[in-house]
Amino acid sequence: MWRWLHPYAKPEATYRLVDKLLPWFAAFTVVSLAVGMIWGLAYAPADYQQGDSYRIIYIHVPSAIFSMAAYFAMAVMGAIALIWQIKTAEWAIPAIAPVGAAMTVVALLTGAIWGKPMWGTWWVWDARLTSELILLFLYVGVMALYYAFDDVRTGAKAASILAIVGVVNLPIIHYSVEWWNTLHQGATITKFERPSIATSMLWPLLVSLLGFKLLTISLVMMRFKNELLRHELHRPWAQKELSADKELSDGV
Repeated sequence: MWRWLHPYAKPEATYRLVDKLLPWFAAFTVVSLAVGMIWGLAYAPADYQQGDSYRIIYIHVPSAIFSMAAYFAMAVMGAIALIWQIKTAEWAIPAIAPVGAAMTVVALLTGAIWGKPMWGTWWVWDARLTSELILLFLYVGVMALYYAFDDVRTGAKAASILAIVGVVNLPIIHYSVEWWNTLHQGATITKFERPSIATSMLWPLLVSLLGFKLLTISLVMMRFKNELLRHELHRPWAQKELSADKELSDGV
């Protein structure tokens, strides 16, 4: 069933696939982000309580969701690297971590900007805010561990273990508003019942979510390509790719 995946354990095959898919993901990223941002920030109706200040939801919610999704993907790669000893999975970890960390920073900053007019303060030690901050520290820890050892494989294993252990923080972030009495509002679109947000506000949010998802994947792909070339620089195929890129840049 999974035999079609086996060739992609080879760095060259993985690089070819990512190189082929990246332009498509990048193009759809630009379109969906442009539509979502313009629709949400300019044309969605104002909220009856929060007015126009709620519009930061079109950046805050997608960045928060994909800060967690990126960490989960990184943990999956860490598990694959530890169990099946696949090098490309190890190399995916440093490709994902900075992107996930950036999404976490955006989520924290936009949350603070949104919190100021709503709560009267930039920051409170709210359960969800605190657990999201811990997520940022976990990303930093994974990146630090990965490069902390002279032996690359040892660093990758240590980073993989931390990534897997840190997954326990994800349900805490998600369910914190239900488990504790917090200032942070509850779920609006990830509920089993009908989302508690008007359709005219929901659709641009869904488009923004798609845009941020594609953005996250595109950025990870770009970094993953670099990681593959960095680790395979001694291989003829990698040298050929670098030469082709150099000729293209010289021509431009």
